[in-house]
Amino acid sequence: MHILAATQFTHAQLDLLFARAEELRNYTTPSQRKELTELHKGRQLCSLFYEPSTRTRLSFEAAAIKLGMGVVSTENAREFSSAAKGETIEDTIRVLDEYKFDIIVLRHHKTGTAAQAAHVSQTPIINAGDGKGEHPTQALLDAYTIYRQFGRLDNLHIVMGGDLANGRTVRSLAQLMSSYPNNRITFISVPELQIGEDIKATLRKNNTPFKETMDASAAFKTADVVYWTRLQKERLTNPAAIPEARFNIEPEILNHLPVHAIIMHPLPRVDEISPLVDSDPRAMYFEQAGNGLYIRMALLDQIITNIL
Repeated sequence: MHILAATQFTHAQLDLLFARAEELRNYTTPSQRKELTELHKGRQLCSLFYEPSTRTRLSFEAAAIKLGMGVVSTENAREFSSAAKGETIEDTIRVLDEYKFDIIVLRHHKTGTAAQAAHVSQTPIINAGDGKGEHPTQALLDAYTIYRQFGRLDNLHIVMGGDLANGRTVRSLAQLMSSYPNNRITFISVPELQIGEDIKATLRKNNTPFKETMDASAAFKTADVVYWTRLQKERLTNPAAIPEARFNIEPEILNHLPVHAIIMHPLPRVDEISPLVDSDPRAMYFEQAGNGLYIRMALLDQIITNIL
């Protein structure tokens, strides 16, 4: 099974995935961790990254190793692979199929490349981010973080702010959360960085109310989840023209945020969330990143055991 989009998961599949992640995070003692390494011993993962990554690549590789899998990895295939010579993604994947990996984790700078790879691949492809497209496993760990906090994924007000036009994480999460009833979403951004029309169409189709605003203080007052993103300078033709500081989260704005709310960020952050916010109990972004290890362990486990 290829993992290309967050919306391909049913609610029942997400429940099973979250439950498995909870089980796997409880393997904490040395003997339990040794037992875990026997789970998929002899299996192999290929980590094929054409774009820089820290959390996604390392958490996938750590997840595989903790499950006893071997890992073959490249962190800059855009420059240090045959892609630099003009090889197509289809040809690369066909070659990797011959190496008989069990799973290929692929990140690429071009939107739609994961689907191109999956079209020719006999090996399960996991989309680890494709250009401005999707980042389904980030959406899974984001939803898992929300679920662990609230015990549900419905009846929530989710505020999403920052570079919504170029951030693939908000695209995936907005679509996933719109599949649950009685959620509503507020998008906070400047006109140049608003969420794409295709995402708005999905929200309308799923009867998920949403609005767009530049008033963060007002939106925060009724928020359950604040999901903030950085300015994606690498995807902008003229990043200097965008007012970066307009939507930075400073401690003062937290006075408008309910005590039960959580603040999330897919990381890396630059300066859009002040480090002074880190000590606030509502700041969840480092724990959120940590959840990525367990959700990816569960995902690899369920792909290999054919549960997905």
